[in-house]
Amino acid sequence: MQEKENIKRILEGTIKKIKNYDVVGLRELSNQTIHTASITQDPDNIAIAVIVYALSKILERPDYRQRPGWNKFYKGLINEIEHAIYAIGKQDDAHLRFHIERIAKKLDSASGKLKKYIREVIIKAKVNKASRIYEHGISMEKTAKLLGITMWELAGYVGQTGIPDVNFAKTMDIKDRIKIAEEIFK
Repeated sequence: MQEKENIKRILEGTIKKIKNYDVVGLRELSNQTIHTASITQDPDNIAIAVIVYALSKILERPDYRQRPGWNKFYKGLINEIEHAIYAIGKQDDAHLRFHIERIAKKLDSASGKLKKYIREVIIKAKVNKASRIYEHGISMEKTAKLLGITMWELAGYVGQTGIPDVNFAKTMDIKDRIKIAEEIFK
């Protein structure tokens, strides 16, 4: 477990954003976590990033809040996140991982159409976050393994986003380089 303070900060922010139904704020928290996860390649940070992003996608659908079982799902989710924060405060990595897993299971415990939607969201969240890690320079193979997706899924998504098309090594044309060289050797 690396970057526990980052995870704690993200989870505390997640509770606030969930209670305010702040979808954009949740996505920002997820992106912050992905940046840290790209540097540390820590599976716990990656799991949190995927969970927070999935929560943003779930909360952006207000019709699901009207479905039977929403209140139980919502309260259980908040409870598990609070337990994860408590585990970080106690320096208890085992319980933190346990509660991260429980949050993921909670997401999978919804019923009916909500459950189907959440499963799709989690798969898409993994692919989305994998593309962000790949964007930070981690190899496609390593990124796919970290998120438990196939390289094929990641390559398909990355190809659609245009991430490989970014030109980081922009060079001057030959005439400009010659002018600079002439200036140096005058």
